[in-house]
Amino acid sequence: MQAINDIREKFRAADRSEDLSLLPSLIEEYAGDERKGVRDLCARAGKKITAVKNEEKRVAGMRLFENKAVTDYITTGFICGIDEAGRGPLAGPVAAGAVILPRDHDILYLNDSKKLSAEKRDELYDEIAKEALSWSVGLVTPERIDEINILQATYEAMRLAISKLDPQPEVTVNDAVRIPGVHLPQVPVIKGDAKCISVAAASIMAKVTRDRIMIEYDRLYPEYGFAGNKGYGSADHIEALRRFGPCPIHRRSFIGHFVDPSSQYKGCNLRALGTEKEDDAARYLSDKGITILEHSFRSKMGEIDLIGMDTDGTLVFIEVKYRGVESAGSAEEAVTSSKQHTISRVSDYYRYTHGIAENAKLRFDVIAIDKDGIRWIRNAFPYR
Repeated sequence: MQAINDIREKFRAADRSEDLSLLPSLIEEYAGDERKGVRDLCARAGKKITAVKNEEKRVAGMRLFENKAVTDYITTGFICGIDEAGRGPLAGPVAAGAVILPRDHDILYLNDSKKLSAEKRDELYDEIAKEALSWSVGLVTPERIDEINILQATYEAMRLAISKLDPQPEVTVNDAVRIPGVHLPQVPVIKGDAKCISVAAASIMAKVTRDRIMIEYDRLYPEYGFAGNKGYGSADHIEALRRFGPCPIHRRSFIGHFVDPSSQYKGCNLRALGTEKEDDAARYLSDKGITILEHSFRSKMGEIDLIGMDTDGTLVFIEVKYRGVESAGSAEEAVTSSKQHTISRVSDYYRYTHGIAENAKLRFDVIAIDKDGIRWIRNAFPYR
């Protein structure tokens, strides 16, 4: 009799396949097995098949709704979905996504980006970027938002996003708005990001792009917890705003209820502080037996704060996170899945350029520095 672990691995392999075409045959093959573990595997596989079929129907319904919405405008050209992210935050840019999808795409789980987990948004971002005929994200700065107001800045971001598309669309489907200054047929749809397939894709591209920008701003201005709150007015963010004043990416026209908009930033010199904390981390690790090989290793894909070698030959890639106030959140929270993915990619580049074997032992650590001292978090996350 075949071992349950071997059967489980078959189901896992089938589950990882893109079209799940192997699952029905596996269910049929093991339907007569009376062992509970095998019955459970078959039951879970059946539920997965049902869930995927339901999702295919939902996405097909979104595509049909969108096609009907533009039927008076479209001939043989392209439909472009438009949506924004970041109208409400106290800090950071406003972003607008524009996406042209192929008519026959099979991307599942497209939805209003706010209804998806961060991990699912990241997955879909990569899939949309790969499958879209064209996509772009327009960004408008906090300074420009203060100059022309958030509504006009949002329209500006949308126009910018459309202008960068190649090919250009024949019609746009927008989430609820009609964009001034766009000389194309436009179809505004209330809750379009939940009803129209292209608008949902645009919502995801705008949201993920803006979130990643705010995560990077968190490195420069860690007092405010931008990696967690993305610039929105959480209680901790407002507390930090009152304590440190507005930083250069705060929207001065948004913060008058909390602080004097003309007040100056009272935070620290973040670049100098970052270098200082990385030096502190390097000394700490050296005392623990880690040989430091690189400080602030940079590539086009991103940066790794420290690279070292442990006493057993393990190559260690280290992210240093400093938290000056509790409102900035924990260091672990700041090393998001997106950041982990970036570090993994840069580690690949480092190993390739330094001739390190593919089977070399690797580890990804985090050094957390706060008012209580230094914490060394070994194996903080897996290779992604």
